Amino acid sequence: MLDAKRLRSETARVREAISFKKTKADLDRYLERDERRRELLVRVEGLKHRRNEASEEIGRLKKAGQDVTARVAAMKGAGDEVKVLDQEIAEIEVELEQIQAWVPNLPHESVPKADDATGNVVVRAVGTPREFDFKPKPHWELAESLGLLDFERAGKIAGAGFLLFTGKGARLERALIQFMIDLAVKRGYVEVSTPHVVRRECLFGTGQLPKLEEDMYRLGDEDLFLNPTAEVPITNIYREEILEGERLPIYHVGYCASYRREAGSYGRDTRGMVRVHQFDKVELVKFVRPETSYDEHEKLLADAEAVLTALELPYRVLLLAAGDLSFAAAKCYDLETWAPGEARWLEVSSCSNFEDFQARRASIRYRPERGAKADYVHTLNASGLALPRTFATILEYHQTERGTVRIPDALVPYFGGEREIRPA
Repeated sequence: MLDAKRLRSETARVREAISFKKTKADLDRYLERDERRRELLVRVEGLKHRRNEASEEIGRLKKAGQDVTARVAAMKGAGDEVKVLDQEIAEIEVELEQIQAWVPNLPHESVPKADDATGNVVVRAVGTPREFDFKPKPHWELAESLGLLDFERAGKIAGAGFLLFTGKGARLERALIQFMIDLAVKRGYVEVSTPHVVRRECLFGTGQLPKLEEDMYRLGDEDLFLNPTAEVPITNIYREEILEGERLPIYHVGYCASYRREAGSYGRDTRGMVRVHQFDKVELVKFVRPETSYDEHEKLLADAEAVLTALELPYRVLLLAAGDLSFAAAKCYDLETWAPGEARWLEVSSCSNFEDFQARRASIRYRPERGAKADYVHTLNASGLALPRTFATILEYHQTERGTVRIPDALVPYFGGEREIRPA
């Protein structure tokens, strides 16, 4: 959430952000009602001051034996007016909060000013996509021929958009999760294991609500939701807390299955693992001092890149344009790896800096030093990595002409020492 002062002082930037991120925040209404609120506060403070002065004067006059009836009536009238004005102020503040909830974070000055993904910039490409001397197969064909996934029975269990890993497919999924967590721990992250359900206020804190509610799985009559991304429970570990400055930076890594309805995406990527309703993901989350957050952002990107390097996959780093940023992000890099079976780049991680946007919504603060006034932390996160697309690109990129899949060296110890997946 943006500070109210910024909504008044950086109006042009706020309008631009609302336009780029396509939210329904009514900034004109906000500014109009905010101006009315501030006018009312001045009036209320004036009335309260006059009422206090009148009360003191009435006390003096009573001691002097004088009639105070008129002054008491006037003071009561001022008190009644204060009550009316306080009620109007309270109603305005509710409306302001509702509008403010829809105001997105402002893109960082280094973010390209473009309306959509066509404005994304390739920062660098690492590795050269492999050239095949045979026609590479898409991952769904490999997964079925090797007995790694059963798409038909997954649909029987849960419907379209869900996966059933079988045999070595289940083992590979588990190996990837453990490998990614271990790599993050070696790089300084503390592992956490979180609940798979989250409260509404947690989703508001990280910025998924109110904008993305139609993409959520809500649990019946309870105001609980299936976790849409591990960013949500991990970031909210410190919700409504004040951290001591010496604890920062805090790095956490956690695995949590994620669930999204993907409303509005019907008909897209219906084959295979690219767009599914339940997916595994290892998440990297940072809580840092504001002055270090952009250095920490680059380090976070390097941590996510390290996974792709270890898995021997070529990749590219994209700096997202303003119109392709999430609601809460100030700056974001996407990591994409090459899927030769589909002949396209697949996003496997988004690496975002939210500055103090999430921290304000979730009330996560820190004291720069003992006894100092508390300030908001900066939060950052990245997928380290998202599993379905990583799984898919490993199959496609490391496939052989014999229809087998080579296991990357770094993953071999997690896969029981086996170096190749062969047909059952």
